[in-house]
Amino acid sequence: MGTKMKNDLTQGSVMKKLLLFVLPIFGANLLQAMYGTVDLIVVGFFSDASSVSAVATGSMTMQTINGVVFGLSMGSMVLLGQCIGGKDYQGATRTIASSVLLFLSIGLIMTLAVPLTAGRLAKLMNAPVEALRQTVSYIQVCGIGVLAIIFFNVISGMFRALGDARSPFLLMLISCVSNIIGDLILVGVFHMGSTGAAVATVFAQLISVLTALLLLRKRGIGFEFHKDCFKPAKEETVKVLQYGLPIAAQDALTGISFAIIMAILNSFGLVASAGVGIAQKIVGLIFLVPGAMMAAVSVFSAQNIGANQRNRARQSMFYGMISTFCVGIVMFYISFFHGSILAGMFTRDKEVLAAATDFLKSYAIDCALVGFNFNMTGYLNGCGKTLFVSLQGILSTFLVRIPVSFFMSKVARVTLFEVGLATPCATVFAIVITTIYLVIYERRVRMSG
Repeated sequence: MGTKMKNDLTQGSVMKKLLLFVLPIFGANLLQAMYGTVDLIVVGFFSDASSVSAVATGSMTMQTINGVVFGLSMGSMVLLGQCIGGKDYQGATRTIASSVLLFLSIGLIMTLAVPLTAGRLAKLMNAPVEALRQTVSYIQVCGIGVLAIIFFNVISGMFRALGDARSPFLLMLISCVSNIIGDLILVGVFHMGSTGAAVATVFAQLISVLTALLLLRKRGIGFEFHKDCFKPAKEETVKVLQYGLPIAAQDALTGISFAIIMAILNSFGLVASAGVGIAQKIVGLIFLVPGAMMAAVSVFSAQNIGANQRNRARQSMFYGMISTFCVGIVMFYISFFHGSILAGMFTRDKEVLAAATDFLKSYAIDCALVGFNFNMTGYLNGCGKTLFVSLQGILSTFLVRIPVSFFMSKVARVTLFEVGLATPCATVFAIVITTIYLVIYERRVRMSG
């Protein structure tokens, strides 16, 4: 088998390569976001507010778990990207084998742990009493299928590290269609509510994993890899954990922080809980562009750092900033001044609609800001500086986002908009400290070079 990659990111126009690479990542992320979106839309139209709250709260818990897995997979994606950029295909083979064995172990542990702790997780989220039973059921079902969810994310990350962003998009398209069909049947026809939405999600992810395995068997990965390669490699496993654990810790703590904020807002009542859940789903869709660009810049930087072309890596960061800022300004206007139109896609309840619109305004401010920090952290991820990326996320979360949310929630006659301002405040803080670190890091690189 040859060693030519489908998309070598170390050659050609940086802007063109970056945009062509990020578009299928954005498409895949958009489809992935439709899982929760479709769940909320279908549940919102065929069930009541308690089911909507259950999906919103339960999916937030699963996002925290998935964040840990994504962080660890970022370690394998960065290491694999560096190996590909440096033409170290033996190292790439060892990285893939070690990653598969590592995530298989993690997945098996989570398959047992999540369903058993679903009740405690729902209570920690301060799920409304009316939605507690349904929230527990949602988490349990997703926990049983967590292995499929994990391996879909891992396989997608590996495809992207190899320079192939189209395959994950194709797999996600198949999975998303399956999820929509499952939602309409289980929730719309059989009226299974939030539990039906969870079953549909897991089933769709399983289909995507099986399809990915068939695709790998048919196409290959561009260099020699077979079943005999599945041997744990200590050096690669350590590096995957070294790169991935800081991001996993950051994503876990960030997820926990949003869970804490969700718990704070759940104390406002069922209507606020449902409204915030809807607003956060909309925000997830809005942040797909900077999120996709961060992933693209991470892989782009990793390959070029591995090929010792640091200037191309820096250019990808700056081009990413320009692109995400332009999109962010447009999304700010839509979300701040016309948020009710967006929220209206998820609910017909006037009170829930008003709550979602109010909370969405605070996130609208973040739309214009978050791309700067996302692209800087994407570049630093590609450089292997994941420890700092983790620290800046943790600091902005626990020094700014949570304290501001808690303080604002205690103010008399406070609105959801005012509580939500904690998020753009945290982003500004993150931009400042990341910029300072990046300037110092680049200065040291130039001095050592």
